[in-house]
Formats: sequence, structure tokens, C-alpha cells
Amino acid sequence: TFHDAIGISPAIAARGQFGGGGADGSIALFEDIETNFHANLGVDEIIDEQRPIVQRHNISTADFIQLAGAIGVSNCPGAPQLNVFLGRVDATQPAPDLTVPEPFDSVDSILARFSDAGGFTPAEVVALLASHTVAAADHVDPSIPGTPFDSTPELFDTQFFIETQLRGTLFPGTGGNQGEVESPLHGEIRLQSDSELARDSRTACEWQSFVNNQAKLQSAFKAAFRKMSLLGHDESQLIDCSDV
Repeated sequence: TFHDAIGISPAIAARGQFGGGGADGSIALFEDIETNFHANLGVDEIIDEQRPIVQRHNISTADFIQLAGAIGVSNCPGAPQLNVFLGRVDATQPAPDLTVPEPFDSVDSILARFSDAGGFTPAEVVALLASHTVAAADHVDPSIPGTPFDSTPELFDTQFFIETQLRGTLFPGTGGNQGEVESPLHGEIRLQSDSELARDSRTACEWQSFVNNQAKLQSAFKAAFRKMSLLGHDESQLIDCSDV
């Protein structure tokens, strides 16, 4: 969901090149190109699972990717019911490379990328990272695929924001991998980008504000997810199906 939507850059478009269409399904429609971008490694496995479902139903690939993400997260215990909009037109060309942030990118780079993609504020970037509370990494350390980012990956809760602030003491696998720093707990992987965003002066206060504040986490993530899912589209031209 994120890897498709974030593929848009007005800055690239301003230079006369195609800047991507945002949440336009390009990551699946041009799978052979976009899933070979380093930042999208492993996404092909999700696309291959989704493709037969899209083919059986009258829905655009762009819509299905956002629908699947919204329903998937909303079904996690503790998660808010996310907004669903339908009516997106599918991509006709792939998004440009280097539009998806990497775990080894600097905070400056990450914040600039989000700002370019859709005017996301540092607080909204932190809110979107709530998705890591129900996520895992397969390719940061290939020796331990499926390693979660917090100790409660089955729950959409604030534990991710607590544990990323703890001092790292160990690597859950081989260690020394690009984009990984020490984790505080066995069986948990920590991204360099998460660690730095938790400590940067522009994002640390917002990060801390989610600790033990489930209501704020739900509200902020819901708003940020909505904004992300609309990248590249005019909301007034879409149908709000959130109540379905």
C-alpha cells in the first residue's frame, strides 16, 4: 500500500520527467520494474498473492492495493477503521526509482521525500510509521525473515513507539546489515531509520506522544493513511466507501 502510493514526486515532474502517479497500482502493473527497485525488495510476494483476486473482480489494481491495505490493518486488534476510496485509474507507466524511502536513509532525506510526495509534515511521517507496529522485515537481515519491529506484532498498539526508544543491546540475527541497528529485545529487529526518527529533534516529541496513548495513535494514523491513499488523486473524483 505504502510502496505504491509514495511513488510520486512533483520535484521530478518539475524537471520535465514523469514523477509517478502515487496510488495508481504501478507497483503491481509494472511489477518487473518496480519490485526490482532496492526499496521494494520482497513486495513481489504480496503482489503475486493479490493478483488472482484482482483478476476475479471488477476493480482497478490501484483501488485493490489500497483496499487490501485498509482492510488488512483495520482487522488488527487495536486498529482504527481506515478510510477506503474507490475510483482510481490504473497507471500507464512505472513510478521512478528512489521515491520509496530506505531504512538506511537519513532523517533529512526521509522528511524531504515525504514532503515532496504529498506535503507530509514530520508529525504525519511519525504517524504513518505506526504501521510498523504490525509489520516485519524479510530482507534487512535475510537470515531471519519475518522478524517483527516490536514485541506485539499481532496488535496495533503503542509498543513500537516504546521499544524503539529503548537502548539497543543486540542484533536478532547476523548483525551488521545495512539499515539495521541494535535492538533491545531478542526476536525483534530495529531499522536505522526508526531509531533515528525516534531521536531526532523534529520528530522525537511526536514519537513520545504516542507512548501509551492508543486513542491518539489511532486518530493520527487514520488521518495520515487517508492522505497517503489519495496521493496522485483528486478526492472529489473518488467514491468514499469507508462505511462498507
